[in-house]
Amino acid sequence: MEREGIDPGDGVHRIPAIARIVDSGKFQAFIFVVIVLNAIVLGLETYNGITDRYGDTLYLLNEIFLGVFIVEVSLRIASYGKEPWNYFRNGWNVFDFVVVFAVFIPGVRQNASLLRLVRLLRVVRVVSVLPDLRVLISGMGRALPPIASMAAMAVLLLFIYGMVGWKIFGEELPERWGDIGSAMLTLFTVLTLEGWNEILFAGQEVTRWSWVFFVSFVLIASFLLINILIAIIINAVEEARDAERTHEAEERLQAAQESGIAADPLQNALDRLAELKSSIGEVETEITAFRIRSEEQDGSAPPPARERRKLRASGRRGRGM
Repeated sequence: MEREGIDPGDGVHRIPAIARIVDSGKFQAFIFVVIVLNAIVLGLETYNGITDRYGDTLYLLNEIFLGVFIVEVSLRIASYGKEPWNYFRNGWNVFDFVVVFAVFIPGVRQNASLLRLVRLLRVVRVVSVLPDLRVLISGMGRALPPIASMAAMAVLLLFIYGMVGWKIFGEELPERWGDIGSAMLTLFTVLTLEGWNEILFAGQEVTRWSWVFFVSFVLIASFLLINILIAIIINAVEEARDAERTHEAEERLQAAQESGIAADPLQNALDRLAELKSSIGEVETEITAFRIRSEEQDGSAPPPARERRKLRASGRRGRGM
């Protein structure tokens, strides 16, 4: 259980009363609703008829949303008491502060395009409000280096197949295969699987063995590369999630040490193990109960006493853990 006055994410002292407000689920949900409403208002501003009729109302709503965001960020900063700079130790907090207060930069309000851009960035704050979305964005950042390597492999593959395609189809189909640039662009179209059958049929008119060229490219480039890309992203997201959990555990331990609480990592591990055993016990109970019901519905003999004892024992173990 978190100790009041300690931010487990930052490991610094905070004012309990304000921290409880800004960290509560209801407050987070309220800010999320305001961000969504802000997005709706920005969308309505794209309709000329609505803007001409309700332009002043939309402007007033934007100013109200800005006021809500300013109060929110101010409360979060105030929750750090005499050490407000600790608010900026978190990168997402810096992002929120810049997005909200960018409207006060000289010249922004006088420039309609910049003002709309700043208002649009406020909608992007939904990333900082939703934890799972933050993990996803962090995972995408982690995936950039391996994606760059995969992109290099894709370019190499396009170049090799482009040279082969130029050799086979260059003279007959110069508009698509006349040079390496056109050939690689054609193969990129095939890679997206958008209208690639037309390119295949055109190649079939040149040589009936062109299907080997196209099918092999689709199998290697489209299916293999896309699956590798998906695997890279999934692995990066999992690494980001594990890193966030590890960081939270380290910061929680640091906060406990700074507050004088004797942290017991072994006890934490034992608690997690007990929760895991309880979950396993519940799954065993459900499986055994399902098997017994299936046997009874099939008209087979009643379950033996050993199975009934196992079911009762599983239920007691699941409840007792």
